[in-house]
Amino acid sequence: MHNGHSEPNLKIAGLSCVRGDRVLFSDLSFSLATGELLHLKGRNGSGKTTLLRALAGLMLPESGEILWCGEDIRRMREEYSRHLLYLGHLNGIKGDLSAVENLRVSAILNGHRLSESRAWEVLGEIGLQGHEDLPSKHLSQGQKRRVALARLLISPARIWILDEPFTALDVAAVELLQAVISRHIEHQGIAIVTTHQEVAILSEHTRTLSLGHDHA
Repeated sequence: MHNGHSEPNLKIAGLSCVRGDRVLFSDLSFSLATGELLHLKGRNGSGKTTLLRALAGLMLPESGEILWCGEDIRRMREEYSRHLLYLGHLNGIKGDLSAVENLRVSAILNGHRLSESRAWEVLGEIGLQGHEDLPSKHLSQGQKRRVALARLLISPARIWILDEPFTALDVAAVELLQAVISRHIEHQGIAIVTTHQEVAILSEHTRTLSLGHDHA
């Protein structure tokens, strides 16, 4: 197995992002190896979501490069996206589909098949027992968030980019998600996480990056 700390797999070099006429951050550089978690901190408006979207290839930075295994992600968009799972503020689920259907469609879009029985199993693990076949529009916000987070349990992606993943979760779901993220890191994944909540995802392989005026 690759030693997670021998060489960086995700490298950010001289990154700058602008919103309107305001510079959110400039000349930002860091690297992450497999088996590392980055806890991204900063006040509202400091550019955390913008940085995550840039790292996910969803927006172009003003300047700088994002490299995966030494290659600019703009030149390897499809290849990079196969290694990536991005979970933003929106759950990205379709209200007319059940939780099971949403999870199976998500798997197909990410290039792998998920059996119906496995989908039921995963949704049970994430705490949706009894709600698996309801149209998602009838679920609570916390339940919808669980449907979105269930993707983490089936994803083969190496890089997880998670923007406030603990929002709207109860204590049991928070503990489960912490364990899922920790397991991903132990299995030589990379995770970049923002959260306002005090959660126990920090480990010896966690690094902190603060945007704006906050300091780690």
